[in-house]
Amino acid sequence: MRKLLSQFQGDKAIWAYVVLLALFSFMPVFSASTNLVHVVGTGTIVGLLFKHFGHIFVGIVIIFFIHRIPFDRLKFIAPIAWIPVTALLVITSLQGMMIGGANASRWLKIPLLNISFQPSSLGWIALIAYISWFLWRFADEKYTFGWSLLWLGVPIGAIVLPILPSNLSTAAIILFTIALLLYVGKYPIKYMAKIIAAGAIVIVVAIGMFKAFPDMAPSRYKTWEARFDRFGSEDKDEDRYQIDNAKIAIAQGQMFGVGPGKSVQKNFLPQSSSDFIYAIIVEEFGFLGGISILIVYVLLLFRFLVVSRKAPNLFGKYLAFGLGFSIIFQAFINMGVAVEIFPTTGQPLPLVSSGGTSIWMTCVSLGIILSISRKEEQVKQQQADRERKQEEFRQLLEEQEASFEEDSEDNPMRAVLNK
Repeated sequence: MRKLLSQFQGDKAIWAYVVLLALFSFMPVFSASTNLVHVVGTGTIVGLLFKHFGHIFVGIVIIFFIHRIPFDRLKFIAPIAWIPVTALLVITSLQGMMIGGANASRWLKIPLLNISFQPSSLGWIALIAYISWFLWRFADEKYTFGWSLLWLGVPIGAIVLPILPSNLSTAAIILFTIALLLYVGKYPIKYMAKIIAAGAIVIVVAIGMFKAFPDMAPSRYKTWEARFDRFGSEDKDEDRYQIDNAKIAIAQGQMFGVGPGKSVQKNFLPQSSSDFIYAIIVEEFGFLGGISILIVYVLLLFRFLVVSRKAPNLFGKYLAFGLGFSIIFQAFINMGVAVEIFPTTGQPLPLVSSGGTSIWMTCVSLGIILSISRKEEQVKQQQADRERKQEEFRQLLEEQEASFEEDSEDNPMRAVLNK
């Protein structure tokens, strides 16, 4: 058993928190599964639980294999990884899938494997890897605004623009994460200010144009506008079905909750096993359960920052920060939507919400972060080995010197020389 556990290297605290969240996820997913089975009529409870178990198991396997790969190898992939991912995003966006008259082209199906996944999650990781490579590669070079805008703008635009029409929240989170990563990477503030100002102008002009010419607006523009209008509104005429049921669930939880599997609002709350799973957690486990989940994510954030600070090079530092922050920010968005801190979005709760793509892409990020921490441990071990060998060599020299002095004192010639 000890030999098996020794294969799971890297930051042990991160491993512990990941396993804790994965095990805990079965309780709210089980509770939400009863809603999907009895109300929606999707599969069976046992089948849905085994499906979630399969997603979690594959996710742990992904973490294990990726964390055994030296993260430095990503230096050779990061500059170009965004190119094939962009192709996948473009293919996905051209599918033209519509739900309720709105663009829903988020999923790409692989016919041979009979599975579907969201390329936007892969684009998220590829873009963070590219920005981390850029900040490491040109850390000691001075560059102009136009030159840096070309190097950064093309990959960012190639990833974000295909995502934007069907998934505004994911595009916004990616842009926010990239902006924070650039700030941490000491990208010139004056350059960032120009980009933010230009972006704000484009957004204002676009909104004005869409209001003046509704036919030119993206198919999901009305959805985005309605969600922002509902956010924080007390108008009873507004369609607040999702957020109102989430708040009812949270209110019913009180301090200790109604008990595992005893949620009532799961029967009324859409996406109770994914987007609004935090509301179900608070209803069943109360304020203490909700705050406990929040604390686990905060502790994970702390460990990600520790790994980033101790990374053996700048590439690892920025990579650990970007990937780690994106996981925690996604968790905060999910929890914030349930308590109406943020407008309604479609972001899952990492490692807790059901869904293969969200779990697996989170596990890819975790595997890379653990690979960085594993490299850090290897560097420490090598340093400790060098220090141990130096200490052994020093002790050997001292023993030889002491032995030489003893031999000299016993030598008769030494007494003659002293006279």
